[in-house]
Amino acid sequence: MANFPFFIARRYLFSKKSTHAINIISAISVIGVAVGTLALVVTLSVFNGFHDLVASFFTSFDPQIKVVPTMGKTAPSDDPILTEIKQLPAIDVATECVEDQAMAVYNDRQAMVKVKGVDENFPNLTHINDILYGDGQFALAKANLQYGTPGIQLAQNLALGVRWRGYLHLFAPRREGQLDMTHPEEAFVTDSLISSGVVFNVQQSKYDRDYLLAPIAFARNLFGQQGMLSSLELRLKEGANFDGTKKEIERIAGDKYKVMDRYEQQAETFNIMNIEKLLAYVFLSFILLVACFNIIGSLSMLIIDKKEDVQTLRNLGADDKQITKIFLFEGRMIATAGAVLGIIGGLLLCWIQQQFGVVRLGDSSGNFVVDAYPVSVHFWDIIIIFFTVIAMGWIAVWYPVRQLSKKLL
Repeated sequence: MANFPFFIARRYLFSKKSTHAINIISAISVIGVAVGTLALVVTLSVFNGFHDLVASFFTSFDPQIKVVPTMGKTAPSDDPILTEIKQLPAIDVATECVEDQAMAVYNDRQAMVKVKGVDENFPNLTHINDILYGDGQFALAKANLQYGTPGIQLAQNLALGVRWRGYLHLFAPRREGQLDMTHPEEAFVTDSLISSGVVFNVQQSKYDRDYLLAPIAFARNLFGQQGMLSSLELRLKEGANFDGTKKEIERIAGDKYKVMDRYEQQAETFNIMNIEKLLAYVFLSFILLVACFNIIGSLSMLIIDKKEDVQTLRNLGADDKQITKIFLFEGRMIATAGAVLGIIGGLLLCWIQQQFGVVRLGDSSGNFVVDAYPVSVHFWDIIIIFFTVIAMGWIAVWYPVRQLSKKLL
């Protein structure tokens, strides 16, 4: 008897009704829930696609792990804590960096830039060589020459080109001493770089527009940070346990240093994307809830259509609670059918987009980073969507069915 309401509800769902319109309205209810579910699957998968796309750009420039001081901009490079971190067995490459703002001047153009001084092993730390444009190779210094490698947008803004002639002059405020207004030029440390013959293109304006890579010795001299570093950037050995190593570094660093993975280094960008995804989920869920209310119309007509059947069931011993459950199960099965069909349809559309790129971003190739909307299906998103649809369908029919059952039966 426990499965009796479900058995009758299943028969009602698939059987012909005396009024053909009831079948049509039930089908429309299923389609409405399915379309809402499909929209959720596709929309969240597109957000995932953009999330993964942005993450792939960051891996070409950002280190796997970055250690920065929690107080102040810099820390001593010979700090025993940093030395211990460098000597961990899982660390493959450790690069000291000094980063700060300066003014770059080339001919009659100038711009505020972030000068990032790095060690010679910087190409081993990141995938910088994969995002270079130009005839040369990434280089920092040779003999007493010091090279600079700007982002592609910065090179355009300063009219540098890929390989500029002459010197790129950089000015940074002097950190010590008093300002002499009669000789204001002495308030700045001035130095210059020559072209490495390449520029980098991360395809993120945060880097391409603002960053200039230089030798760490140059940056330390320019910013008056001899023997200091602003960050220690790390790459792990192949096959190393990333989470375990990060926790070990955090233990060693204590409260003195902050340890960040790639996502934490770009926390603002990814937080914005996650908020946008959450808002899309909330808005589409409200639309889905409205679609679920279509089920009430289908159930009210079914209740009227099955009045005689209900009387027969009562004669066979069914009580009011069981009869109400029949129509509750009917509404829940409609919601479940819509959820399953919507998820299948959404996954199919995502697969088509991944394989063929049907929905494109622009008419001309090369105008965007990718030609078609990126799509990435995450398992837990599908689980959350399924249970969201089921919960909303059940909530939407619970109270109305109970009231309709009392009034019409």
